[in-house]
Amino acid sequence: METTVGQTTIRSHRGDLTTMEVDAIVNAANERLAHAGGLAGAIARAGGDAIQRESDAWVLEHGPLHPGLAAVTGPGNLPCRAIVHVAGPVHRPGRDNEGLLRAAVQAALAGAVGSGARTVAMPAISAGVFGYPLDEAAAVIADETLRWAAEHTHALSLILLVGFDDDAERAFAAGIEAAAARAAADGAAPGDEG
Repeated sequence: METTVGQTTIRSHRGDLTTMEVDAIVNAANERLAHAGGLAGAIARAGGDAIQRESDAWVLEHGPLHPGLAAVTGPGNLPCRAIVHVAGPVHRPGRDNEGLLRAAVQAALAGAVGSGARTVAMPAISAGVFGYPLDEAAAVIADETLRWAAEHTHALSLILLVGFDDDAERAFAAGIEAAAARAAADGAAPGDEG
């Protein structure tokens, strides 16, 4: 699924984030940027020790990461030019999970732009070990991505919402389709859809 908002193409994609040839990838990190498991661990293993060293230095200088804040490091041995680390929420009943996830998406996209990126690949933040239900997380991420792109029409040329398997890619496709339909119904049609 693909849609265009301003100058930005937003597309669901199935793939391995560590092999994406984009300017920046987004890492679904923990607050301490300790890249031991999940996607963060895969990124650190594929990219080499430099990623963890830079992350440790960032935490020493700035303190722990939280939703709404992004840390940008170099890519180590990855094909991208930068890694934007964000800490999405640990999904818990009775808290504003959606608001915290939206803040993480905003921080990720702003961090990518701040790093000089024009193309970015983003995973299903919080949908892994942080327990956010995949379909809900993908819908929030897709909706916030379209909202952000509508407010920053020339900031990025391509945003890939990357699922590591067919289920995640389908969840992102459904999220993009629903967000584009909502935008069209609100009179803020995002552009060509396909």
